[in-house]
Amino acid sequence: MARSFHPVTFQVKIAQGLKAVPAADWDACAIGTGSGDDDPFNPFVSHAFLSALEDSGCVGAKTGWTPVHILVEDEAEKLLGAAPCYLKSHSMGEYVFDHSWADAYTRAGGRYYPKLQVAVPFTPVTGPRLIVPDGPRSAEIRSYLIAGLRALRDQTGASSIHATFLQEADLKALTAEKFLQRDDQQFHWFNDNYGSFEDFLAALASRKRKAIRRERRDALANGISIEWVTGGDITEAHWDAFFAFYMDTGSRKWGRPYLNRRFFSLVGERMADRVLLVMAKRNGHYIAGAINFIGDKRLYGRNWGCIEDHPFLHFEVCYYQAVEFAIARGLDRVEAGAQGEHKLARGYRPVITASAHDIADPSLRRAVQDYLDQERLYVSEAAEELSEATPFRHRDEDQD
Repeated sequence: MARSFHPVTFQVKIAQGLKAVPAADWDACAIGTGSGDDDPFNPFVSHAFLSALEDSGCVGAKTGWTPVHILVEDEAEKLLGAAPCYLKSHSMGEYVFDHSWADAYTRAGGRYYPKLQVAVPFTPVTGPRLIVPDGPRSAEIRSYLIAGLRALRDQTGASSIHATFLQEADLKALTAEKFLQRDDQQFHWFNDNYGSFEDFLAALASRKRKAIRRERRDALANGISIEWVTGGDITEAHWDAFFAFYMDTGSRKWGRPYLNRRFFSLVGERMADRVLLVMAKRNGHYIAGAINFIGDKRLYGRNWGCIEDHPFLHFEVCYYQAVEFAIARGLDRVEAGAQGEHKLARGYRPVITASAHDIADPSLRRAVQDYLDQERLYVSEAAEELSEATPFRHRDEDQD
């Protein structure tokens, strides 16, 4: 019997903050988005994480990250898709650097800011950006989100749209709409069905294996012990200690850390089961720590800090403990943040990340496109070279 379908009428809206969007509606779009190798639960696009950034004041007009989230609804105002979007007055906290584009455009008499950033603030982690559940109309909903972004760019006078750390489906949708692709590189650890950390070490060349064992031994040589704290075991005292580490190290690294103390309390309230704190203790006091977020398939290392310097402690707390936790939980991958070729010697492998950029001015667009064509070639060649330099042993190497 033939069926007739009532055509769905889509409408595009702007939400100036996630308070305007029920958490269940947002998460119904965000959770399970993607396919194949994607993580079914990406903690950073959850309502809990993004709203914690807003409610703590880490993002907002005063920080240069003004929320202007794009929503696509049906005629009954049911949320069908969304894009976490921010009107930016600077290029800080993005991890995909366009300062040279802004400087060149300004010197040529243009106005680069404001711009639109489709991203998770301060978070260089690949995940959904056009947040659309899989379904027969997902491609159409993505097209409405992209149209909404371009309409908002025109309405605000923004110079450009930047969607960063994209999953494959979003990248394809955006480049099909003539966004310019930009590639970069990170280092991830992959779990090849290891039963223990020793199983992982057995896959490495003998010299690399011995170096890691020595680093781990030296990291804990001064009476340092390591704790994993997650879920309901995380207390405000843990957050106080971690925030001190974060501020000390972040102030030296960036000048002004992006996250405030309130943010960590809100994350603890809203998604503690998705948080892992790796805390280092000496003489009864915490001296260093790292915060990780737990997906369904991946562990995401985010921020680290310390108030005492000890050889190799950073590698132990951020990398080796993350690997141990991932093996224990049966997670497929550890993503340990942006950049860092030093991760290669610790068993992390090069991975290409992607972003997409839509620039209104034709002259600036042509210049950026020429630059990106050359940059993509360089990134591809560099990743290929680094892949040959991984510490994993060849078949003919000893396992002792």
